[in-house]
Amino acid sequence: MSSIHPRVGVLALQGDVREHARVLSGLGADVTLVRRPEELAAVDGLVLPGGESSVIDKLSRAFGMREPVRDAIASGMPVYGTCAGMILLADRITDGIEGQQTFGGLDVTVQRNAFGSQVDSFEVDLAVPVLGDEPVHAVFIRAPLVADAGPGVERIAELEDGRIVAVRQGPLLATAFHPEVSGEHRFHRLFLDTVRST
Repeated sequence: MSSIHPRVGVLALQGDVREHARVLSGLGADVTLVRRPEELAAVDGLVLPGGESSVIDKLSRAFGMREPVRDAIASGMPVYGTCAGMILLADRITDGIEGQQTFGGLDVTVQRNAFGSQVDSFEVDLAVPVLGDEPVHAVFIRAPLVADAGPGVERIAELEDGRIVAVRQGPLLATAFHPEVSGEHRFHRLFLDTVRST
């Protein structure tokens, strides 16, 4: 891997794949759209995009990607999940559809659609100390929420009422919101720094 141009993939089964690929490419990454196990094997980090978590779950099984992604996470691959990607990284989910599974890896319980439907989408400025003093303008679209986090999970952003909306655990990073649609690139930069260092 080139430390200047890290090789990262975006799981391209469903969701806002292009937006992530555009941000990552703009930050100097060599980006692959990942749909098959051999494409996953060729990258050093993976983004799980926003979209419909239950659909991505079903497609990952249909495309033979569920176990390879789980194995990559278990072996320490850096992974960044936004919105649906946060749900897919969670070890536990509440109010999932019947039979819904996750890739797991993050010791958290995530509540799907915690803020309601599309019409309940909102934007807010968040303090995220790991990214510096400037607040993050966060866009929440049918967003999940971290209902519970294990002792090894770093809570890196919370709403004013204390509800957790961004976490980190080892090489895993997850946000309930969509930095890729708001012009906020610091989370992707943090992810790429993790890829470079592992």
